[in-house]
Amino acid sequence: MTQQDVAVQEKRENQVEQTRSEHLFTPAVDIYENDDHISLVADMPGVDKESVDITLENNILMIEGRVNQDPPEGYELSYSEYQVGDYQRSFRISDAIDRDKIVAKVKDGVLYVTLPKAEPAKARKIKVDMA
Repeated sequence: MTQQDVAVQEKRENQVEQTRSEHLFTPAVDIYENDDHISLVADMPGVDKESVDITLENNILMIEGRVNQDPPEGYELSYSEYQVGDYQRSFRISDAIDRDKIVAKVKDGVLYVTLPKAEPAKARKIKVDMA
């Protein structure tokens, strides 16, 4: 692998109407899959478990995270190189996912969502017998 094979993705700002005045970003997400489940790993700096909402409605998994933009008490922002804002991303979920077993956790600004596959969708080895 060369350096040209790896590209850094910049934060992308969404252009949707929202009720808060902060910036709204699309978080970068890696998707992993094995025989049992699909895992989403979303980069959402500043988000913790109290400020993230995940909903599933009409086969759409919606991830939303809110970031507190207030400077620490007793300080005011004098210079910034990093834009702070909320996050929003959605995914269409197929019937191959067991909706009742979806779990999520967040650690250090990274959201992990596990989407278990429904039994009929799991890959399995088929034994072949002699005819």
